[in-house]
Amino acid sequence: MQALQQQDFMALVDNHPRAIMLSTTEPRIAYVNRMFRSVTGYHAEEVLGQAPSVLSSGLHSPEFYQDMWKSLSDQGRWEGVIWNRRKNGETYPQWLTIYPVQRAGRQFFAGIFTDVGDIAAADERLASLAYYDTLTQLPNRSLFQEFLKARVSQRERDGGCFAVLYVDLDFFKSINDLHGHECGDQVLQQAAQCIQSVLRKGDVVARLSGDEFAVIIELQNDDDLESVCQRMTQVFQAPIIVSYREYFLSASVGAAVYPDHGRTGAELLQNADRAMYSAKMAGRACYRIYSAVDNERGRHRQRLSEALIASLKTAPEEFSVVYQPQYHLATGKVAGLEALLRWNHPEFGTVSPADFVPIAEQRGHIHELTEHLVRCVLADLPERLGELPQRLGLAINISARQITDSRLEALLEPLFDRIRGVGWTPEIEITETHLMNLSRQCLNRLREFGEQGVVVAIDDFGTGYSSLAYLHTLPLHVLKIDRQFIWRLGGKSGDSRIVSAILGIAEALGLEVVAEGIETEEQRSKLQELNCHRGQGYLMARPAPWGAWEDDLID
Repeated sequence: MQALQQQDFMALVDNHPRAIMLSTTEPRIAYVNRMFRSVTGYHAEEVLGQAPSVLSSGLHSPEFYQDMWKSLSDQGRWEGVIWNRRKNGETYPQWLTIYPVQRAGRQFFAGIFTDVGDIAAADERLASLAYYDTLTQLPNRSLFQEFLKARVSQRERDGGCFAVLYVDLDFFKSINDLHGHECGDQVLQQAAQCIQSVLRKGDVVARLSGDEFAVIIELQNDDDLESVCQRMTQVFQAPIIVSYREYFLSASVGAAVYPDHGRTGAELLQNADRAMYSAKMAGRACYRIYSAVDNERGRHRQRLSEALIASLKTAPEEFSVVYQPQYHLATGKVAGLEALLRWNHPEFGTVSPADFVPIAEQRGHIHELTEHLVRCVLADLPERLGELPQRLGLAINISARQITDSRLEALLEPLFDRIRGVGWTPEIEITETHLMNLSRQCLNRLREFGEQGVVVAIDDFGTGYSSLAYLHTLPLHVLKIDRQFIWRLGGKSGDSRIVSAILGIAEALGLEVVAEGIETEEQRSKLQELNCHRGQGYLMARPAPWGAWEDDLID
């Protein structure tokens, strides 16, 4: 009966779906099951009595094995991904579990493993190991990190180099939002195939999370990296087709090279991610290779971003408003004021709006920024007219992303009431590049502002791509010519003709024109000659706190 039970047990082990190896403490291989041959290619008689190192790939460092044995000694178990070599010389990753067993008074080590590099392996591998992404069948973040560690260990010894790519799909979220997650999943599957189509044998691709992928590519020559990155961005120029419908995506790609940009897998992946972020900032649908200079800028921007969010929530005293007058160029009289938000941080000092406003927009905190602007203006502006002149305008800057925000009306209503209360006209300025392709809802909201007596102005006009037909549909009252066209007025450039053309467009559309950034008498004279309506700039007045202007306005 005992012999029968032993036979049943051996049959069970021999037919186990995972490869099993038993070794002595010397160590020498004492037993292997049938699946061992399927995975490694070795027959039992070829390895029995051999050291387990017969299977070694040579990719791991001595420290790797030292840590393995330390884990066995301290915890009685080791589990993880290890790269081994088959009989035919092919290296492959296996998920290996090692633990000690006692048999007939002797100690052995049992090793149970599965080939996790085999996409066609049994479904139980996916369920129990969770090292593959079930949607795309690609390695997931955990397995990719193991691949990356092994590649670094290999290159430490042979001196070769490779690159890590971080690939982020642009605009994928809108597909999920508009068409649902089921459609989004199918698009992701197609996108994964597009990425795989770019790669070569031996390259590794994984899905890290959501719409982010990572790739390991071998570099044979100096042109390899640029070539793969270009193909990676170009492959998404064609639409992805799901259920006979076309979906357009693009990819932002960042690359980091071993060992120049990192000597560990974690460093390489992090720096590839930072390079990808630089590609995003450059306009998406492109690639960037990691640069220490760009990284320093990125770190500064991240610190600034974190500081801004903290200040918005906890330090209102850091925010203030200054006012810059606009003047009627024909008479030199004040036409109105523009309220400009300032941020003075204890560590960063005075931060330019050109730096902190885009951060607030990108991080979704532009409403809080506008709250501080409105709070400061309300604190400055008197509740009654007093001795202030009438019929001036007071302008504030609004992000196009706020126009349809349900909170905006409640925020601006007290400010507009105060401005009207002193006999002035409220004005909102929106950057031209943000006005392009506004939704019907946004356009209707702007029209409502106009019907309420609020002047709507395009700021930085000339930096975007407005068509005359599109301008004609916008509920606008004012064009503000960007300062880059004003700076060179009077020279030999064609900027005076550009300004003249903008004035012609404005006249045809019945709009008033404001010239920004006037700094010289020559610029002002040229603008007067061109019959520009209003102007502002350092020549006439620099931005200053309310107290500095209140007395001047009364005078």
